[in-house]
Amino acid sequence: MKEKFGLSFNTFMRIVMTPILAGPRHCRVVLTADRLDVKMGLGAWAFSAAVPRSSIIGVKRVTGPVLGWGAHGWRGHWLINGSSRGLVRVTIDPAGRGRCLVAPIKVKQLTLSLKEPDQFVAALS
Repeated sequence: MKEKFGLSFNTFMRIVMTPILAGPRHCRVVLTADRLDVKMGLGAWAFSAAVPRSSIIGVKRVTGPVLGWGAHGWRGHWLINGSSRGLVRVTIDPAGRGRCLVAPIKVKQLTLSLKEPDQFVAALS
């Protein structure tokens, strides 16, 4: 089992992120029987995380404003998005591991902007 989901991008972010090789073509969310993989940027230069499915303790749709677009995080809470549409929050315990730019990070929570958020939530539920 391998399901792929695309990040949603608004027009502005598509224009900004495509030349730096972090547009829709180079971003993906892959769900397998064992793991959730999130990558942003060609070669995952902007962000990457690999989370065991056994560590995912919650998933839900969320709405409301976000404070930025791209890959942003603090203290294990990460926002990986190209728009404010299709937001899904994944709660992780124990924390997963990842990278933002070159720095190793812990991932306790991922909020993702997805093209197909309801299908993603259903696949994880």
